[in-house]
Amino acid sequence: MEVQTELTDIAPQSAAITKESSLRVKKAKNIVLVGIPKEKDTHEKRVVLTPEAVGVLINNGQQVLVESEAGLASKFTDQQYLDAGARIVYSSKEAFDVEVVLKVEPPTLEEITYMRQGACLLSALQLGDQRADFIHGLNQKKITAVAFEHLEDKVGGMPVVRAMSEIAGSTVMLIAAEYLSSVSNGKGLILGGVTGVPPTQVVIIGAGTVAEYAARTALGLGANIKIFDNQLYKLRRIKQLLGQQVFTSTIDNYTLSQAIKEADVVIGALRAERGQAKMVVTEEMVANMMEGSIIIDVSIDQGGCVETIERTTHEEPVFSKHGVIHYGVPNIASRVSRTASFSFSNIFTPILLQMADLGGAEEMIFNYKWFMKGVYTYRGSLTNAHLARKFMMPHKELQLLIAARY
Repeated sequence: MEVQTELTDIAPQSAAITKESSLRVKKAKNIVLVGIPKEKDTHEKRVVLTPEAVGVLINNGQQVLVESEAGLASKFTDQQYLDAGARIVYSSKEAFDVEVVLKVEPPTLEEITYMRQGACLLSALQLGDQRADFIHGLNQKKITAVAFEHLEDKVGGMPVVRAMSEIAGSTVMLIAAEYLSSVSNGKGLILGGVTGVPPTQVVIIGAGTVAEYAARTALGLGANIKIFDNQLYKLRRIKQLLGQQVFTSTIDNYTLSQAIKEADVVIGALRAERGQAKMVVTEEMVANMMEGSIIIDVSIDQGGCVETIERTTHEEPVFSKHGVIHYGVPNIASRVSRTASFSFSNIFTPILLQMADLGGAEEMIFNYKWFMKGVYTYRGSLTNAHLARKFMMPHKELQLLIAARY
């Protein structure tokens, strides 16, 4: 009888322990409804949140709607999102009818009409593709729109730009290797070098993140690189980051034209100034390059820094001019969409958790200046001065709107 009594006493305790360990869902202070629509542009393969990231949000009390097949191009299935706790919807209207919309490509005018009045949009802006009616559409709905490429972090960095630049820089040399091969009608060279054969000559224009990761990849393969930029501090920094002496130079026509003439690969990676990249490689320079050489202009989404470059797509990525292969796809990171989606998730998951803790996007703006830097429309007003000049529209300073709130 004593043994039976002891077992009876232990059993409820074991059950209680088991029950407590299964309660992993955090009760959120504020529930935010997040929507992930499917990208309609066939060239865009990325998705902003992976199933694992959605699971983190769900476990912290948030609600996530995912349009069916939104992650399929990155090999994330609807079932994976369902298993993570998301709700699968089968129309764009449902995915946009939320408090916070997460999207890689900016929404179309039609998609803007699906959004709730006063909702928050987190997406790329892609300034070169936008027109005034896009801004008007957002303002009519009083959308708080936050641009990926303008978003800063707590230490003043640009996390999305940095992450996508790292991916583009690493991927761009793989693209160059592909089109240098004889199979692609290139020069028939291996990217790098082998014993007894002169190494491939790579010219990188720009000394930012894309250049850093492109240079790392090229050096790792054994290529000989030359880096050009007009900012001396960037040239010093990239030499330090690479950890070895490499050829660096400011951009002058003679030195640059000589380097390009001898180059097998030219990478355009100049950061935009005032919204548009500066053109530094002239058509004459391109015409003097060896036949079968390749130009990849990563800054094509901001106009490009090569005079002969034109936008291309993943389906038709290259064209030839003066016998030189040109690659002008703007969203290079979409070639490795699964990797890029994980990078997006790493950035936006903590932001969404902070947003929920504070009570929404508006509170994020007023509490975090690093988040505020990405806002370009707010409650029916354009708040970005550069966009206002481009579209000749009135704008309001967000700082003044904040002051008025208090």
